[in-house]
Amino acid sequence: MEAIGSSDLKTILHSKRSNIYYLQYCRVLVNGGRVEYVTDEGKRSLYWNIPIANTTVVMLGTGTSVTQAAMREFARAGVLVGFCGGGGTPLYAANEVEVNVSWLSPQSEYRPTEYLQHWVSFWFDESQRLAAAIAFQRIRINQIRQSWTGSKMQREDKFAVDVPRLTGILDRFEQSLEGCKNNTDLLALEAVMTKALYKLAANTVNYGDFTRAKRGGGVDRANRFLDHGNYLAYGLAAVACWVLGLPHGLSVLHGKTRRGGLVFDVADLVKDALILPQAFIAAMAGEEEQEFRQRCLVSMQTSDALDTMIVALENVAQQLSRAEK
Repeated sequence: MEAIGSSDLKTILHSKRSNIYYLQYCRVLVNGGRVEYVTDEGKRSLYWNIPIANTTVVMLGTGTSVTQAAMREFARAGVLVGFCGGGGTPLYAANEVEVNVSWLSPQSEYRPTEYLQHWVSFWFDESQRLAAAIAFQRIRINQIRQSWTGSKMQREDKFAVDVPRLTGILDRFEQSLEGCKNNTDLLALEAVMTKALYKLAANTVNYGDFTRAKRGGGVDRANRFLDHGNYLAYGLAAVACWVLGLPHGLSVLHGKTRRGGLVFDVADLVKDALILPQAFIAAMAGEEEQEFRQRCLVSMQTSDALDTMIVALENVAQQLSRAEK
């Protein structure tokens, strides 16, 4: 049988791939040339295929192990692998130090440098980084408008949002963007908008009092779902950066002293639009993590979330690179 080349495994564009896996209590290995995960039930071992050519992210949770051969196949197919705790949070990668976001990116080939060159041409200019961050916020606002007021969400009778109130929140945020003189101003403004969105979502589903817990410290269902769903968005954001060859440290808004800052920036493009409403809907419905995770995956796939991230990075890189010349 002919060997499958690395290029053949990437014929499905990352933005069109349909699978994100969260695995726990299993072994990931290569069996008969296929990457599979193995679960034990009594005296039997059950083998389940992972279609790596149609997969973007694999999150390995509690009680998992992966073989060297499986990691080699993931790298050939361009699949990002992240080690994480139970329920998908937090992410550890393969080191002893816990960090918020750390992915094992495929390193088996050179990445294109076109967008990296565009990015670094403006990145060292603080005013241009701020312009990029503001451009991201405008995309974020547009995504929230489309998602929260779109036909699909309107059919979701459990999330009948107050559209005039939502419009007012987003309009005030958008109008205030030009007044931001630095990242501190923008982060403060963003925090005000996000807090208002949490309150609006909680009121929409009659959740009651809600306070967003920091660093995964929330014990209520909505906070836990938000943490879980956000890490799925981080996975897609890491894929978008990898596809374009952009290092995670070249952030424009979040965590410029941390390695994963750009992942946070890119994930924010869709987090509020897609994850936030699903977290409150699932919390009120009493769903389990697997049901909520499926909600998020369907929402991100039908909304072309990865396409949105990649196109946003491409456009911002090209526009600001031209502005510098």
